[in-house]
Amino acid sequence: MFELTGGVRYIVPLMAAAMASKWVGDALGRQGIYDAHIALNGYPFLDSKDEFQHTSLAADVMQPKRNETLAVITQDSMTVDDVESLLKETEHNGYPVVVSKESQYLVGFVLRRDLNLAIANARRTIEGITGQSVVMFAGGAAALTGAGAGAGALAAPPALPLNRILDMAPITVTDQTPMETVVDMFRKLGLRQTLVTHNGRLLGVITKKDVLRHVKQMDNEDPNSVLFN
Repeated sequence: MFELTGGVRYIVPLMAAAMASKWVGDALGRQGIYDAHIALNGYPFLDSKDEFQHTSLAADVMQPKRNETLAVITQDSMTVDDVESLLKETEHNGYPVVVSKESQYLVGFVLRRDLNLAIANARRTIEGITGQSVVMFAGGAAALTGAGAGAGALAAPPALPLNRILDMAPITVTDQTPMETVVDMFRKLGLRQTLVTHNGRLLGVITKKDVLRHVKQMDNEDPNSVLFN
């Protein structure tokens, strides 16, 4: 402004005012206005400037805890009604797909919105799809043909193939991965969730909100103080 207007009489007073305001701002706190609004609004934001120096493991943070059930979808044994009931009963962003609920071997990960869209489109465009149609996430054409042959003998509805919406290479960590590494992955990769496995078997899920709660607990802060809007 001084260069544009050529007015140099107020350079020294304005410089003094700017320096005084800088010192007062630093004395009150070094957090910027945008950082303050992120905290006030409860956004799940992991600051790359903060360091995580605790010794906890992924198994300490993952959901579900003991005696709780993890919401999963099996690759070839759930019907359309089963999947739609799971979508109504839970509000997760996505679901792990496993071989079976007994083995819990991980196959992939499917997003909630992709499931809703795929089922809605299949009901409109594929003849014979009903609530009793088996949802197929693996096996491709061979499995679908086998399912159709069995279905014909029993006069059952055709299977619904959804392997095209399945992410077969989701980000995973083992249960013994240090949380320092997990936090770094969330920051650098922009993850919303990561799956926790042990020898290929699904154990749980860690979301960004789980990481933020854990960071606050490790810093002796109340994890419920953040709204997580």
